[in-house]
Amino acid sequence: MRPLRVAFFGSPAFALPSLEALLRRHDVVMVVSQPDRPSGRGMRVAPPPVAARARELGLELWQPTRLRKDEAFLARLRELELDVGVTVAYGRILPPAVLQAPRHGVLNVHASLLPRHRGAAPVQWALISGDTETGVTIMQTEEGLDTGPIRLQRRTPIAEDEDAAALSERLARLGAEALTEALDLLSEGTLPSTPQDDSLATYAPLLTPEDGHVRWADPPRAVRDRFRGVTAWPGTSFAFGGERVKVTALGVAAHDAAELVRVAGEARERWLAAEPGTVLRVGAEGLTVRAGEGAVRLVRVKPPGRREMGARDWANGRGVREGTRLG
Repeated sequence: MRPLRVAFFGSPAFALPSLEALLRRHDVVMVVSQPDRPSGRGMRVAPPPVAARARELGLELWQPTRLRKDEAFLARLRELELDVGVTVAYGRILPPAVLQAPRHGVLNVHASLLPRHRGAAPVQWALISGDTETGVTIMQTEEGLDTGPIRLQRRTPIAEDEDAAALSERLARLGAEALTEALDLLSEGTLPSTPQDDSLATYAPLLTPEDGHVRWADPPRAVRDRFRGVTAWPGTSFAFGGERVKVTALGVAAHDAAELVRVAGEARERWLAAEPGTVLRVGAEGLTVRAGEGAVRLVRVKPPGRREMGARDWANGRGVREGTRLG
């Protein structure tokens, strides 16, 4: 199998395993990444991880601010006589001039089982949605949002204790493996192409700060799934005393009302009548809080401007006790 001439489009760390896999088997003649931007506490200008790696390796790197308007970039793309383009979390929709430049078009590594979770945050929304399985899709890129034909998919179960950071890291490796297989088949002329069923599509937009707010009326498992999905950003939080308190460790205390009756003891009638968000118990294990059909347990929290602490210590300092309603 002859190496393919590839242009690689990617920005965050999620894309690095795919870039490294390409470098081992193919000729990466161009890397395209987002422009350098301020980041971190000091807001220092820094390159995206993919751009930083390309510079380390001495690869030809382009960071156009507007793909459609950068005539020098488009001309260079056509000059390279590319076999294929590859995008992995690049962060922008590619215009027709880019899609048409490589001989085989552009393949995208997407971190979901398309057509489920089209969009920018598929890993997070798979967890928030309570999915028990996910995977990666190698897709033929079109102008639409993750609408192109499926070329190859690989599935994987989601572990009960996986959060967005852990799952993303695992899918990044799985995506690199799937991409390697897809390009082998592409070079042989045997890579399949299956249209997506648009009627099955769901969407995974970028998260907002509000996506991290606890929905106390949700079932306990849904509260926990949202916690897993937003752990990296924006994090889970609830309102109390005019502040937003972050939750850094959370679990399910009772999955449903029947289980809540069993764990409530003498207070069961009062507990069952409590509104979602009401503190049912303050104990060494944390705060037991009424949810939609059962209860969740806040184990550790971080008040604004203070260090992370046990939920009971926070409750004692703020006068939170049984019957207190959390916002």
